[in-house]
Amino acid sequence: MSTPAGTPHIQAFALGDFQTNCHIVTDGDPTPNKPCWIVDCGYQPEPLLDAVQSQELVVEKIILTHAHADHMAGLTEARSRFPDAKILIHPLEESWLNDPVLNLSAALGLQITGPTPDAYLNDDDTITLESLEFRIAHTPGHSPGSVSLIHERSNNALVGDTLFNGSIGRTDFPGSSFEVLDNSIRTKLYTLDPETICYPGHGPKTKVGHEAVTNPFVHM
Repeated sequence: MSTPAGTPHIQAFALGDFQTNCHIVTDGDPTPNKPCWIVDCGYQPEPLLDAVQSQELVVEKIILTHAHADHMAGLTEARSRFPDAKILIHPLEESWLNDPVLNLSAALGLQITGPTPDAYLNDDDTITLESLEFRIAHTPGHSPGSVSLIHERSNNALVGDTLFNGSIGRTDFPGSSFEVLDNSIRTKLYTLDPETICYPGHGPKTKVGHEAVTNPFVHM
């Protein structure tokens, strides 16, 4: 199905052993030389990076919903392939990119680190991709600097590990809090149009209205 300009075209790639959903976003259908974003870039990122190159897209930004290793382990390879791409993250997790304990790679016996970010994402910032305007919502709880990218005009949101289909992000990691996550979901996501499609960091897509009624962890 064709996606017209003015509407996000979102391609999902489930990467690595954790099957982390990482995304390519374009304004409308991808075509050669069209600007794109990579949203999260986890372990074993080759399928996503190869898709960018095979579609001849131009990576403007690599945006991290948060800095756990399964969402940022592929950053170094991505920067190597796309050296002009700017890396964006919430400032509370800048240091996590080079702290294997906080980014959780040390728990797997790994020492994953990433490049220094080029810019920061803060609550209610607006970032643009061609004609698309996404609003940044700071949605902490799973991690202190978790963010969601919301395109309200088309009712699409990339929500990282904040909200899943029938579940929520884990809150037993360093810097996590169920109470904070509960508040983020209720005040930042469940207040969106119920038809908003959520693209989570793991598992299938869902809708805000469905989760608000049926999610067993946080429901209205």
